[in-house]
Amino acid sequence: MQLPVMPPVQPMLAKSTKSIPDPAKFDGGLSFEPKWDGFRCLVFRDGDEVELASRNTKPLTRYFPEMVAAFKEQLPERCVLDGELFVAIGERLQFEVLQERIHPAASRITKLAEETPAGFVAFDLLALGDEDLTRLPFAERRARLEAALGHLVGGSGPTYLTRTTTDAALAQEWLDQFEGAGLDGVIAKPMSAAYQPNARAMLKIKHERTADVVVAGYRLHKTSTPEKPLLGSLLLGLYDGDRLHHVGVAASFTAKRREELLEELRELETDVDDHPWAEWAGQMIANPSRIPGTQSRWSAGKDLSFVPLRPERVLEVGYDHMEGTRFRHTAQFKRWRPDRDPESCGYDQLEEPVNYDLAEVLGAAPAQR
Repeated sequence: MQLPVMPPVQPMLAKSTKSIPDPAKFDGGLSFEPKWDGFRCLVFRDGDEVELASRNTKPLTRYFPEMVAAFKEQLPERCVLDGELFVAIGERLQFEVLQERIHPAASRITKLAEETPAGFVAFDLLALGDEDLTRLPFAERRARLEAALGHLVGGSGPTYLTRTTTDAALAQEWLDQFEGAGLDGVIAKPMSAAYQPNARAMLKIKHERTADVVVAGYRLHKTSTPEKPLLGSLLLGLYDGDRLHHVGVAASFTAKRREELLEELRELETDVDDHPWAEWAGQMIANPSRIPGTQSRWSAGKDLSFVPLRPERVLEVGYDHMEGTRFRHTAQFKRWRPDRDPESCGYDQLEEPVNYDLAEVLGAAPAQR
């Protein structure tokens, strides 16, 4: 493989902002596009050679054989693309189904490639033929991308060209609507910016929500020692009827706060046999629901044991969105809620996005101004 941009390449990143930014405050304005909830992926094609690389430059090629075949049919002969791999079932993206593709067994990968095939949405062009395009402003890279992949617009996939707009009001509509199709928010790209690997040169706008959850356990931090124990993460639960479900973790704390939380929670420590999650304790099995104390292919070799706590304390957390019955990402500790009864913390408090058909997102024209 001989391309003007060669792997490894770390993709350009985004920093968070609370609302849709004003394009007038940026030289050349902004281009807005949906934020896809999948695996970031750089695609390198040189004739019959195709390589897929993850955000941290690890190879993804063997896990997505159906996409390798599609790229040979649908992409220019020699190119480097930045985009997102995803799996869609029905009208929504399904991140947990996508995760299942990272599997050591080739037979399993082949089976899943047939049963739940992936797709790829392209949103930047780093090289075409013998040209390195990374130094060009995004406005020019986008125009070149549309010219190179315009034939895919309105097609059946599995390779797509993301839609864009320079209209901030339309971007706000996308932020409100597209979550119903499983998307993750909106990305804003400065039109005049070059491609900057591993730099947070873009902006991302995601939903900010809060929920009151039950603290039902904790795990120790990886740097914890018997002499100086440190809390690593809080295990969070929500009630569905009288059953307490594990919904995620809160984990971002300073070292001082990790010590403080450990002291605050010691009085709630209990024997696992008296805990709502007693039936799961000690299980070390592959578990797509990520039950506390169990292993999965993502955590093989890690100590996932937890310290059970009496489910008596309520915590308000910030989160962006749900994936099934769990928080999609790590929740953010907001404040203790001593005024809340743990049994009142159920799924009914969570905001549900309006359903939106993913096909409407994927089938759009190259750009909407």
